[in-house]
Amino acid sequence: MTTFPGSPRIAKGALISVDLFNPVSSVTIFQYNPESLSRSITPNLTQSGDRFQGPPEETISVTLEINAIDQLERAQNRNAEAARLGIYPQLSALEMMVYPKSAAVLANAVLSRLGTIEMVPPKVPLTVFVWGIKRVVPVRITSLSIEEQAYDVNLNPIRAQVSLGLTVLTYNDLSRWNLIGKGLFMAHQIAKEVMATSSSIGNITRLGELDPNAVGFASNIVSRP
Repeated sequence: MTTFPGSPRIAKGALISVDLFNPVSSVTIFQYNPESLSRSITPNLTQSGDRFQGPPEETISVTLEINAIDQLERAQNRNAEAARLGIYPQLSALEMMVYPKSAAVLANAVLSRLGTIEMVPPKVPLTVFVWGIKRVVPVRITSLSIEEQAYDVNLNPIRAQVSLGLTVLTYNDLSRWNLIGKGLFMAHQIAKEVMATSSSIGNITRLGELDPNAVGFASNIVSRP
């Protein structure tokens, strides 16, 4: 498929699991950017409702399409990955973000039988949702639903829709040792504050163009304690 030479390069969304033991297996770049995503934001207020207890809870729902048709058409021989495995590797990369690593599970089981340690649940690695440079946030995968829609002759899936439910993790949700996650969320919030300020200044200016008295009225509201 050819593209117009002057067309802008499109950024790709991604999910990245920060796994120090196997970082290569924990990066999923979206094959096709979804046309939409749904976000729900719930304010985190005190019981009286007049003070913030922290940042709001934000959840993200997004549906991804994964398709091996393009790769199968470009495959030069039967040993190409798409011809041999379909989209199993892409689905596996997503699924492994909600699995404990087998090495950690087996190591804990062996050490537990030797009586050296108690069974310790494997720690969930930090997962990062990337949607452009202005939205790079730590998240927790709360749901993962896969609808396999087509198969090759060996029953390898070659087309699927993946529905993801994500909860954005704030500095209140992350441990004090998780400096990467805390830094990502704070950078995300500060970027929002900058863009909100820019938008508000522009709105006040446009309001003044419609009604010169409105600028003074808006300034008085903002300056009130």
